Amino acid sequence: MPPDTVSLAGITLYGYHGARPEERTLGQRFVVDVDLYADLRTAAATDALEATVNYSEVYRLVAEIVEGEPVNLLETVGERIIRSVIDRFPEIEHARVRIAKPGVAIAGSVLREASVTINRTRAELQG
Repeated sequence: MPPDTVSLAGITLYGYHGARPEERTLGQRFVVDVDLYADLRTAAATDALEATVNYSEVYRLVAEIVEGEPVNLLETVGERIIRSVIDRFPEIEHARVRIAKPGVAIAGSVLREASVTINRTRAELQG
């Protein structure tokens, strides 16, 4: 049976990540989607916040990383988010993070966004 999912979609934050100097000085918006896979039956049965993945805390972790120390790559931001949420919530079996730069500037192009999706299991991160 597939695990249950806690999702946060469209988290929009401002950060200074990117390989180009102007991305580091001017900053830009980042849009993050997080899917966290866990067995949520105990939470459903007990109706207890401490028995589930608290999405307010997940949001805070994502915001700390996106608004925090600048890095060159979306891949690095995504990996930091996944490691943070899996470390914080032992019930998460695996996670998926999609991070996008809307309206990214690529000379001669027209595109809505550039994005990276990172998928990790707890076993991968512990092994």
